[in-house]
Amino acid sequence: MKLRRFSLSTVTAVTIAAMLVLSMIIAYSTFFAIMKQLTEIALRTLPADVAQAYRDIQDGVMPSVDSFRKLMLVVPEFERIVDAQMNWAFIGHILLAAFICGSIGYWLARRIARPLEKLVLAAETLREGDFAIGLGDFRGGTSEVQRLGKTIDALASDLDHMEKRLRFNTMAVAHELRTPLTILQGNLQGMIDGVFPVHQQGLQDLLKQVLGLSRLVEDLRTLSLAAGHKLIAARLPTDLAVEAKTVLAAARPMLEETGMRVETDFGAAPVNVDSERMRQAMLALVHNACRYAATGGVLRCETGLDKDGSAFVRFLDRGPGLLEEIRSISFDVFWRGETSRSRTTGGTGLGLSIVEAIAKAHGGRLEAGNRPGGGAAITLFAPSQSI
Repeated sequence: MKLRRFSLSTVTAVTIAAMLVLSMIIAYSTFFAIMKQLTEIALRTLPADVAQAYRDIQDGVMPSVDSFRKLMLVVPEFERIVDAQMNWAFIGHILLAAFICGSIGYWLARRIARPLEKLVLAAETLREGDFAIGLGDFRGGTSEVQRLGKTIDALASDLDHMEKRLRFNTMAVAHELRTPLTILQGNLQGMIDGVFPVHQQGLQDLLKQVLGLSRLVEDLRTLSLAAGHKLIAARLPTDLAVEAKTVLAAARPMLEETGMRVETDFGAAPVNVDSERMRQAMLALVHNACRYAATGGVLRCETGLDKDGSAFVRFLDRGPGLLEEIRSISFDVFWRGETSRSRTTGGTGLGLSIVEAIAKAHGGRLEAGNRPGGGAAITLFAPSQSI
């Protein structure tokens, strides 16, 4: 019988019932036979005619008057001796049944607890910071233990992934901060030493580096809020079409500067969202298109309801499109699709990560793909107000 098919409560109840039945079987299957044997042993101490009189009475046969008279004289002492022996025999049977049932119960308990010991070792390993542990095809134990094993295995995998992401992100943050800080330090030190002249253009260049650092810090703060489930302040009924119009109007100077023409196809997309965060996500997608898809010359924005009822806002361009890796994985922090997509284009590498974080915070998702004929299509989905 495979324990993992049953719950712990079921296994416990069945085990207790089985032990009770087994103890009764042990007690009653041998007690009466031993009681008869003890009686025969006691009868051997009596005279032959008295012993035979006792056996005759037990068999329902009337013994002789003389044998019966002798039997009556010794019956009180005989029954006292037999009762004492019976009591000790009964106690011995109880102890024997308890020992047998206890041994079987211990074996079953060890069988149930053995997988738990493996899980305890796995939990202690996780506590020590080794997240690479894996239980593999965990077997044994009851159904609850099976679920616990799968949960610990999934937790270890998630923690290992999070640790790798944390190490990568820490290195990426250091890498992103190092260049602008080096530029600032070098220029300021040069101005102090009189190597570089202090003029307005030089100060403006340094200010751009400071603004870039501020933007990076704000982006990291946004991702931190998303990780702590504090990204969304308040949800209000709104229409993604209205928000998209607002974002495109605000981004018109940037679009005109890059030479991108805007096409729209606005359909009703009612949602309950944090409007400010949604506009932030849309503006990030517009910025992304202006940086990387300006050569296509056109940006199309669509809103509406998807087949599953989710509201969406979609941005389509005619740029170089997305590489395969970004379409097959989540949008990693500081990910850039190619070497040309570097900080020289003005991005921190956090844009799509922030958009995805905003989408997930609203219970939605972010999808990216390439359009037929060239270009990228990035869609932000959010649960419709009617869902």
